[in-house]
Amino acid sequence: QVQQNVERLFTRFVELGKATVRLREPAVDLRLSKANVSNLKTFLSALRLAHQGSDAGVLPLSTLVPAKTSEVEKPKTKMIITSRRDYPLTKSFPYSLEHLQASYCKLARIDTRVLCLRKLRKLDLSHNHIKQLPATLGDLACLQELDLHDNHLESFSGALCCSSLQKSLHFLDLSQNRLRALPLEFCRLRALVTVRLDDNELLRLPCRIGRLSRLRFLSAARNRLPFLPTDFRRLSLENLDLFGNPFEQPNPLVPNIQLKIPLTLLECAARATVNHRIPYGCHLLPSHLCEDLEVAKTCQCGSACLSSFIQITVTMNLHHVAHTVVLVDNMGGTEAPILCYFCSLHCYSQFLDRHLQSNG
Repeated sequence: QVQQNVERLFTRFVELGKATVRLREPAVDLRLSKANVSNLKTFLSALRLAHQGSDAGVLPLSTLVPAKTSEVEKPKTKMIITSRRDYPLTKSFPYSLEHLQASYCKLARIDTRVLCLRKLRKLDLSHNHIKQLPATLGDLACLQELDLHDNHLESFSGALCCSSLQKSLHFLDLSQNRLRALPLEFCRLRALVTVRLDDNELLRLPCRIGRLSRLRFLSAARNRLPFLPTDFRRLSLENLDLFGNPFEQPNPLVPNIQLKIPLTLLECAARATVNHRIPYGCHLLPSHLCEDLEVAKTCQCGSACLSSFIQITVTMNLHHVAHTVVLVDNMGGTEAPILCYFCSLHCYSQFLDRHLQSNG
């Protein structure tokens, strides 16, 4: 199909028998080389007319001679660039690329030309100087693997987590950056299987991390995590690495009490909404209330609590959530502190009784 399907013709080197035809669908570049100059010009003229919808009978076409298989260059699907010197500054990337690696190129941002490669499945931009990710990165609907380790990232956009990457992204490497936290929306990337967060400055993991039901490999070594979110219990991992974090010593006998007695009307309404699974959304409630409901705590009794709770840290053996655990410390431990919440003094006292009896 040629009519209205030619996006652009590149004819700068037509006198050398070279030209490129960029099609819209499929999104490929057809490169012509070693052509007879006169025949090439005739072909390009016919192509322009066909694109404009001219009748086939008026096209200046000669008898076509099938090209030899050895003369036809297959669409390029993989490109690896490992130095600034080799990075293409004037040439475009082939639209057919499925795997692009551009490492050690001193890139300060993601090239907008890369964001047009709609067939990309694997994008490796490791070992660069990238500080921020554009929201349009989420338009790469086929992207399965994204490697950004050893850059200068200070944040990971929540907008990316709400894009088409929710369904496509399986592998994400954000290690060796400057991340202090991940957005709440991070847990919408439900297709993730492998996540690497090593050597950042993370102070916490997303509170709803348990929603990543397909996650099997998680590494967050050498960060600044004092404890794990309570939702961490819901993970089912094959391999977990949390080595080198300054985990706090759990002390269930020293609670952080944030109870408000009597409960505010907002707290009662929020608990009822979560406990009874009442539908809500920004079309019904202010956005900040929706965000609060999204991060509601869950008491040991199964009830929800919002801003009125008792918080403690308890010890969890990481083998409960992972088959293979990299030692948490140099002493050979595989235990880490995890947050625990209670909706009332009654629930906390029941837990305390059980805890004291078991340590009795």
